[in-house]
Amino acid sequence: MNRTTLTTLLAVTILAGCAAGPDFKRPDAPHADRYTAQPLNLERKNPRTASAQQAILGEQLDQAWWQLFQSDALNGVVKRALAQNRSIVAAGYTLAQAQELAAAQAGTLYPRVGMTAGVGREKYGAEFLGTSPKPPPFTYFAVGPTISYSLDYTGGGARSVEQQNALASYQRQQLKAAYLTVTGNAVLESLKIASLRAQIATVQTLLDEDRENLKLVHEAFDAGSVSRLDIVSADSQLATDTALVPPLRQELSLAQHALAIVLGQAPAEGTLPEFDLAQLTLPRRLPVSLPSELAHRRPDILAAEAELHAATAAVGVATSNLYPHLDLSASFSQQSTVIGQLFASGSSAWSLAGGFVAPVFDGGTLRAKRRAAVDAMQASAAKYQQTVLTAFGQVADSLQALDHDTEGLDAQTRAQQAACDNLDLTRKSYREGNIGVLQVLDAERRYQQASLAYVRIRAQRYMDTAQLFLALGGSGPEVDAHPGQGSRRSD
Repeated sequence: MNRTTLTTLLAVTILAGCAAGPDFKRPDAPHADRYTAQPLNLERKNPRTASAQQAILGEQLDQAWWQLFQSDALNGVVKRALAQNRSIVAAGYTLAQAQELAAAQAGTLYPRVGMTAGVGREKYGAEFLGTSPKPPPFTYFAVGPTISYSLDYTGGGARSVEQQNALASYQRQQLKAAYLTVTGNAVLESLKIASLRAQIATVQTLLDEDRENLKLVHEAFDAGSVSRLDIVSADSQLATDTALVPPLRQELSLAQHALAIVLGQAPAEGTLPEFDLAQLTLPRRLPVSLPSELAHRRPDILAAEAELHAATAAVGVATSNLYPHLDLSASFSQQSTVIGQLFASGSSAWSLAGGFVAPVFDGGTLRAKRRAAVDAMQASAAKYQQTVLTAFGQVADSLQALDHDTEGLDAQTRAQQAACDNLDLTRKSYREGNIGVLQVLDAERRYQQASLAYVRIRAQRYMDTAQLFLALGGSGPEVDAHPGQGSRRSD
């Protein structure tokens, strides 16, 4: 090989190595320092009331965020869910699969060594030997190692390994997302159960009052101070309020079934805690990561980043396919027609070979595939940006909801107290004969609506607090493939 040929080959190698890009660059963190356009009451350093919550921007969420509700029952449910939920098991094995595929791809960068052995019997024909003397049929034996190696001078193999590692990183974030989903569902369903039980208890209290009111009306009727219409009206109110219970119990059953499934069990199996809002503590301090930190902790954002990394590496793979490929191989063997002389000094045989394959004409296939890979990379970049915006929107929504919850609770507390005072005065006036039963029923209806609304807004604060922690990406232990799987498996 002359100097010109060597120079040309070296230049092609250098150019090809440079072309197997682009290198992945992690997207810059967003520059925003807040989530909402206007400051919230939630962000005040000195809350107006002792029950008000306060968002602490820049503070990291505790690792086990559900423990902020200070409920042993809730902590136990989350622990059971993490141990038994099938979605987490599936995500763990999927991560193990991705890690194994990445390890398999990494192995292609190394030489492949094999061992061959063979035995056969042959007879040469006249067309092969011509007029030469024809040897009799013979038996041959051969044994020896072989080595093959694809020279990755374009970087395509390294890009393929990079792509598989990025896909494994994507599955790791999917496993984290599964953890977040399971813990979130366990907490939200538990809070829903507590809310519905509180609402049912409130309605039962109202029913007791309805029965007491009906008793008073009967007593007044017996005394001749009211008509039968008053009895019918009071009885109608009791029937109307009684109709509120079945839908609430149905919702409670659905929430209990959903929680059982999160725990990895059928609804008919096992028992669930009887959650009570009074046994839960509403977190007053709300750690809220800055937007720049959120982009580096939410599993869906990190998964989108890993997808972008894989798509970028795929461009490098497609680029390397535009250049020649060089394959090297070598073999050494012992060959003999007599097995006893197989390892004699004269029975050695070897070979060295190199294959250089360059694309010349393919109808534009390879370049079209590279353009497609670039398009996929651009799509992944846009998807990443949209994922970040969606995450910011969810945090903003949760913060705004909590801000409104505080206002709503204050207003509903006043409304409930006013309705309670009005009901007491109305009943007193009814006993004194100053008003009719319809006014009492109207006052009861207002008190009922105010009481249920108070329970719901109080429970909603717990739900929206949990939603905020989920929107912030939660926080949990570092996850890996299912125990015994992935890179730790020895078989």
